[in-house]
Amino acid sequence: MKRTVDLKATPATPIPGGYPVMARVDFGEALLGDTDTRTLQDEIEELFADLWRVPRYVGLRRGFRPNVDAFQTCDPDLVTVVIEVPGVDPASLNLAVSERTLVISGERPRQNGDGRVYEQVEIEYGLFSRQIRLPADIDSAGAKARYELGVVTVQLPVAPQTAASGRISIAVGAS
Repeated sequence: MKRTVDLKATPATPIPGGYPVMARVDFGEALLGDTDTRTLQDEIEELFADLWRVPRYVGLRRGFRPNVDAFQTCDPDLVTVVIEVPGVDPASLNLAVSERTLVISGERPRQNGDGRVYEQVEIEYGLFSRQIRLPADIDSAGAKARYELGVVTVQLPVAPQTAASGRISIAVGAS
């Protein structure tokens, strides 16, 4: 049973240059337990945090959050996830696949500089963690990740049948 709900988001305070936003939330299978409810709640919180991201000069900053593209191909049958992580040491990245979710975490450190007086601060730093929902069950044994010029490309083969659930780590190698 698949249910989809449309949400119309209208912020209490107008965002300069902002437009009313229509968001589609896909609930997938019927919610069965606390884990599903927490996952849904996390996804909705992330959605609304993105919708009301205020201009940086206001001072409400979230920290570094890498941009992600994900797509599936049929020949070969792969799910590919592309993650922008400029300024992040590939050795500090952690990638894990668990139950149709890819988790990437790490840190984008700010360089220390005594005597610096910042006039403008737009680059975001700090610890980060992203959870990317995968469209299919994955054969985690064939997972590969490549880091090149600040971009991680993760290729995850689609499992021919339902994969056993669990957590597996993926090593990141430089090209």
